[in-house]
Amino acid sequence: MSAATIKDVAREAGVSVASVSRALNGGHGVTAETSRRIHEAAQRLHYVPHAAARMLITRRTNTVGALLPDLYGEFFSELIRGIDLAARARGLHLLVSSSHDDADAAAVALRAMQGRVDGLLLMSPHADADFLRQNLPHDLPTVLMNTRPAGSDYCALSVDNDGGARLMVEHLLSLGHRRIAFIQGPPGNRDAGEREHGYREVLASHTPGSPAITLEGDFSEESGYRAGRQVLAMRPRPDAVFAANDMMAIGCMAALREAGICVPEEIAIGGFDDVPMARYVTPPLTTIQVHIAELGGQAMALLGEQIDHPGSVPAGTRRHVGAELVVRASSGAAIA
Repeated sequence: MSAATIKDVAREAGVSVASVSRALNGGHGVTAETSRRIHEAAQRLHYVPHAAARMLITRRTNTVGALLPDLYGEFFSELIRGIDLAARARGLHLLVSSSHDDADAAAVALRAMQGRVDGLLLMSPHADADFLRQNLPHDLPTVLMNTRPAGSDYCALSVDNDGGARLMVEHLLSLGHRRIAFIQGPPGNRDAGEREHGYREVLASHTPGSPAITLEGDFSEESGYRAGRQVLAMRPRPDAVFAANDMMAIGCMAALREAGICVPEEIAIGGFDDVPMARYVTPPLTTIQVHIAELGGQAMALLGEQIDHPGSVPAGTRRHVGAELVVRASSGAAIA
């Protein structure tokens, strides 16, 4: 049996095709009684509106896009969860793509989404002003997440990375740690750069003359593990390690544990993000809490406002998600 058409619904309800179209697309011009008959007829016939035809009428896809640098790991899982919950609350579908931290892949993904989405959430280290100008239609509602090129007119939502890093380093210093190593994030990554800046600033102001100790990382557990092996080879060893994200902190802890080093008695550890796993490792991880799902939800809310009410959000709007210190056992602080 072939699928029901809009003409079938019109015949069943005893109305015109135009009336069916208006009723099913939420338009005006039909009475409540007529709308009820049309919806009942559509339900009886299992009629599913043709998405492309509906888009021509409403000029909406009811879909939003999210382009992220990666989809792997707890951070992006939580971020997507927050975006999706907020999108569904608005009756919107979510189309997700990853640039795999590659500028060309990001450009291809953006071009592929054009015409398919009503708005876009973008997180990319490559999204400078030129990149956006070349790859985004100027009238497509867009919100940048932790991606804020200078001079951009796009709305942006970002985490207080610098402030969060300062809180962590000050916490470690307050516990008497002086040789504090920092595991960096991927080169060119905005979050990682701001976190390193906060680390260096506080270290320089509290321990003048003490050099910063930086170790390469890329936000993965494996890179944290490698950094941990480097820490073990240092003489003298650092008495604390601050990783630019939780997954590297967890990888570092694994390397120290393998070598028989006690955390925090011999080396304290701190992370950033407060992913769900952070509270369940041994010892539980002291970290900087970012409400990751909230970041995604707020970004989606800001995008939804632009889609539903064009011009309601001033160009270049900047909003921030705060970062808070969460003290657990890994830093060596007394836990009440």
